[in-house]
Amino acid sequence: MENRAHALVAGIFVIFLSIAVGSVAAWFSGDNIQRIPYLVVTKESVSGLNPQSSVHYRGVLIGKVEDIEFDPNDSQQILVYIEVNENVNLQNTVYAQLGYQGVTGLAYIQLNDDGIGTGKLPSHARIPMRRSLFDEVTVSGQHLLTNVNNLVSKMNYLLSDDNQTHIAQILQNIEKATQNFDGIASHLQPVLESFTELTTESGFLVKRLDQLLGEINHAVNKANQKEGIFDSLAESAQELAITIPELRKLSNNIARNSSNFDRVLHQLEENPQSLIFGRPSAQPGPGEEGFVSPKGIQQ
Repeated sequence: MENRAHALVAGIFVIFLSIAVGSVAAWFSGDNIQRIPYLVVTKESVSGLNPQSSVHYRGVLIGKVEDIEFDPNDSQQILVYIEVNENVNLQNTVYAQLGYQGVTGLAYIQLNDDGIGTGKLPSHARIPMRRSLFDEVTVSGQHLLTNVNNLVSKMNYLLSDDNQTHIAQILQNIEKATQNFDGIASHLQPVLESFTELTTESGFLVKRLDQLLGEINHAVNKANQKEGIFDSLAESAQELAITIPELRKLSNNIARNSSNFDRVLHQLEENPQSLIFGRPSAQPGPGEEGFVSPKGIQQ
């Protein structure tokens, strides 16, 4: 009976000692810090990320991952529940990335901010996840390998037996064209020499044309000078304009004199004695003294 009593007492002591050790450990661990829940959303792979993984903000440990699950409304989307210390002020432009601890492959959440936030991020808000540098390198590497594979496939097709035959034919045609070009060049040589002579003659002709234009310009300038050809023509035109009215008056006078001379000749023709005796006196008219009526006419 005494052995059983000692064993019972020893068991109770061990139980109370374990409880006390656990309480002291929990108190020293400081796990009583209040945390704010957030939700990280991504459609990328989260390999290496597990519940209880750490959450960092600009390299500082601020929380941990509570749970990871698929979005019930979108099976392509992954939801990562995290809790962050309440004394951390996250802005509404914060975003998440996956970070990796050395070569172990274990991942953690890395929060970053562009520094353009306009307010504090509320609790339970969704935080978008961007690709990390490692993910970008991986995707770029995959694209590069895909392009290299396509290039190798095209090179294999290009260097196939049929294409090699075609390439050999193309090279032969190029060789023949080169030989023909040598013959064409020899025929073109005289043409080029003639073109050189033509160019020389054209230069001489242009030079002569410049001299002729210079002489024409000199003649025009000389004609435009004072007392030149144009001035002489202008003075002659003015004198001609003055002379034309005088000539018109002279021609009118000549016409009048010609009419008078015609009348005189007509009178001499009718009375030639008037040249000696003078102009006869006018015959009296009816009713005047000395009027004689013509014969055959009764008064």
